[in-house]
Amino acid sequence: MKNLINKWNQLSLVKQIIIGLIIGIILATTIPELAKPITIFGTLFVGALKGIAPILVFFLVMSAISQHKSGHKTNMKSIILLYLLGTFIAALVAVILSFMFPVTLTLTTGAQDIKPPGGVVEVLKSLLLNVVDNPIKALYNANYIGILAWALVLGYALKKASDSTKTMISNFSEALTQMVRWVIKFAPLGIMGLVFDSIATSGLKVLLSYAQLLALLLGCMVIIALVVNPIIVYLNIRQNPYPLVLKCLKESGITAFFTRSSAANIPVNMSLCEYLGLDRDTYSVSIPLGATINMAGAAITITVMTLAAVNTLNIQVDMATALILSVLAAISACGASGVAGGSLLLIPLAASLFGISNEIAMQIVGVGFIVGVLQDSFETALNSSSDVIFTATSEFAKLRKEGKEIIIK
Repeated sequence: MKNLINKWNQLSLVKQIIIGLIIGIILATTIPELAKPITIFGTLFVGALKGIAPILVFFLVMSAISQHKSGHKTNMKSIILLYLLGTFIAALVAVILSFMFPVTLTLTTGAQDIKPPGGVVEVLKSLLLNVVDNPIKALYNANYIGILAWALVLGYALKKASDSTKTMISNFSEALTQMVRWVIKFAPLGIMGLVFDSIATSGLKVLLSYAQLLALLLGCMVIIALVVNPIIVYLNIRQNPYPLVLKCLKESGITAFFTRSSAANIPVNMSLCEYLGLDRDTYSVSIPLGATINMAGAAITITVMTLAAVNTLNIQVDMATALILSVLAAISACGASGVAGGSLLLIPLAASLFGISNEIAMQIVGVGFIVGVLQDSFETALNSSSDVIFTATSEFAKLRKEGKEIIIK
């Protein structure tokens, strides 16, 4: 047994996760009823990540700001620009592919009891209200915009605090980081429980009737992940982008795929940034911010589902209107975290651009919930891995401009 444990510990985390994934699939397809108790592993894993992520972000940001030295520049401006650019390009790619491969839907009932936002103004208003949310409430509800805002203000207020106070805050953030490492060690068990629950509960048969829609959605996301993002990285660092892109997809994308939560994946991304040797002052802010506004996957979902509704209703759309849709989808996606239900509930907002009634739009949302078994997983994996990719890209681009060697672990 001891030798088996030692061999297990010698495997990389990704290999351990793949083993957990395979076991989960086997159990779900062979003895689903008997193995049902293992779903608790997935629930506990996601719960632990979600539980520690808000307080981790709060103390990391507060510590970074309070100890920030004058003259030490971060790359936040370029990172935010990459986030916004990546989200807009994702919407534009979704528009182009939707024109090339038009999809129609069989409308379903459902999602009628959920109230979507009334417009872009309402989405942005919700986002701004989250900034001034009660700090305790923000921590409790994992409102990362509010957490970031209060951590930044408190960190700035502590800049003139005594060294012992700053050391205590730093020690606390280090302890939380260590706790995250312990939680991540249980990822193989967590992934096993999550994949078992997904297959045993939903199955894959229900997705076959929506194969064309899923192919378009996932195809867009794969193109962004493996073509567009690498091009953006290359233009910034001027060397082979795939070692960085594939590393982030492997280390961040896999866990995000199964947790289906950008918030739960924040600790994983923090750990990956630390491994890549990135500036802690930068990534402690950019990663939680990315979980809020870097939403390429959400922009794709909003665009593809809206244009599928347009095709279903035989509404003629010109490229100018489609371009407006890209901008609207990108803006809406950035505010998706401020809306209960995420990207799917922003579909009626985009659909209103074409005069589609809320009743029909909510039926499209119902279709979205059906394909969400895979759509949401791919969307989260793309969103979360891109947070690290763009954070690292910005820092490596800075090194290139300074004439320093870029080493990607």
